[in-house]
Amino acid sequence: MTSGRDRLDVVVGAVEKLGDVLIFDLLPVAGELPDWEAGAHIDIFLGDDIVRQYSLCGRPGDRSRYRLGVLLDPQSRGGSKAIHDRVSVGARFQIGAPRNLFALDAYPGRAVLIGGGIGVTPLIAMAHALEARGRDFLLYYVAREPVFAEALLTESFADKVVVIRDRGQPDDDKLVPATVIEQAGSAASLSIYTCGPVGLMDAVVEAAAKAGIASDRIHKEAFAAQPIAGGESFEVLAAKSGVRVSVGADEAITTALARAGVKVAVNCEQGICGTCVVNLIEGEPEHRDEYLTEDERTDQIALCCSRSRSPLLVVDL
Repeated sequence: MTSGRDRLDVVVGAVEKLGDVLIFDLLPVAGELPDWEAGAHIDIFLGDDIVRQYSLCGRPGDRSRYRLGVLLDPQSRGGSKAIHDRVSVGARFQIGAPRNLFALDAYPGRAVLIGGGIGVTPLIAMAHALEARGRDFLLYYVAREPVFAEALLTESFADKVVVIRDRGQPDDDKLVPATVIEQAGSAASLSIYTCGPVGLMDAVVEAAAKAGIASDRIHKEAFAAQPIAGGESFEVLAAKSGVRVSVGADEAITTALARAGVKVAVNCEQGICGTCVVNLIEGEPEHRDEYLTEDERTDQIALCCSRSRSPLLVVDL
């Protein structure tokens, strides 16, 4: 089933379009798919050097299929449009094995899941996992068009789901993170998970911190890295090529290296695909990506978005 380095061959099974969201299953061409846990995502290779990451929203541990929900983003740089154009029953793709940077923690208390728009997808998998573990939880789903609502409200955990349709009108229902957290129970026993628009996630994280919830029980998944802006300039030495460059305060490392003739493969340029990750030899990086795990960050860096806290970074290029 593997074709090329770390790639898996899959075929599209069931497909359903709900508004601007395409929900579809990817099936293994042979054998079973790799195991996965709630919060995981996969890379989809779309050709023309387009690689995009999407969260798995089916039942964790199901190795017969991966279920995805992909929003047709009007600001798409090609990924979501390619998915909507090319996905049909029987179509074949290559994907990467699941990676998980948004895993459920091991605490036994109640989990509060807050998803905005398409950001609800990894939380759907979390709801299945939490129910299977017998762990208490609440799932809040906020969207202009809550296309997953019907499916969620027919699940066995429907009594734990709150759907809020917020179209931006004054009389729409609103999610108030501080109220949700206060009503969920003792802060000492809560874990918070949020995914969706940056404004929503920031509000949830701020409310959770103010409520006294420990930082290791507050989890979020972003769809892009922190912006490159307002930092200090620094230097990067590409060890193999011997090229040393100055990186401006509002400049990507990849841009500075390219200016000096050192090419780095890039794709998403948002710190979520891992294409530009290289080994770090020396220096203190300021990681801004959403791809590397904490362990990987000890000796690797995503060059498209990360910065430096030290005057010099030495990388394996």
